[in-house]
Amino acid sequence: MQVAEAVRGRAEWRSSIAVLRREPDRNRQVKADYCAMTGTPKLDRIDLRILAQLQKNGRITNVELADAVGLSPSPCLIRVKRLEKAGYIAGYGAHVRLEKLGDTQTVFTEVTLSDHRREDFARFEASIRGIDEIVECHLVSGGYDYLLKFITRGVNHYQSIIEDLLERNIGIEKYFSYIVIKSPFIKHHFPVERLFPPHE
Repeated sequence: MQVAEAVRGRAEWRSSIAVLRREPDRNRQVKADYCAMTGTPKLDRIDLRILAQLQKNGRITNVELADAVGLSPSPCLIRVKRLEKAGYIAGYGAHVRLEKLGDTQTVFTEVTLSDHRREDFARFEASIRGIDEIVECHLVSGGYDYLLKFITRGVNHYQSIIEDLLERNIGIEKYFSYIVIKSPFIKHHFPVERLFPPHE
């Protein structure tokens, strides 16, 4: 039954992609209508450029931002406020350089649950949400269920967290750990202009 549902789901997904490719104009109109109904502002190239600049430097002044995106300061500020109000900008923060504070250990962990009912996933997610050392949690397809990212003081610290999780009896069947030796780069911004090219 599950296999049949998965096959049907893939077929529907492929059918949807085919429709999107065949009817780009119609899809743009549907998106525009949705934005109009929900009150969500439709983003243009300048809006995306503003978002790209702000996520790289949240402390940029309005004058500097306006110059970077090719606007005068007043309309630039209006656009920023509109993006904030619409929820495109969730907040502003600082990127802390952990290596300046001391040694840390990054660990990626594959987790497989023993049962796969909806309540099993919900219980697991609720149980780990409050663990500060788990900075990312992804439900994935493939040979395991979750990919977690830990930031810890070291291997012993990581192992103590894992042992605590196992003692909680939250449905973990098995896990595999991958110790990060080196991170050549970590990007804290998304390529919004490439991911969401505007259709004007």
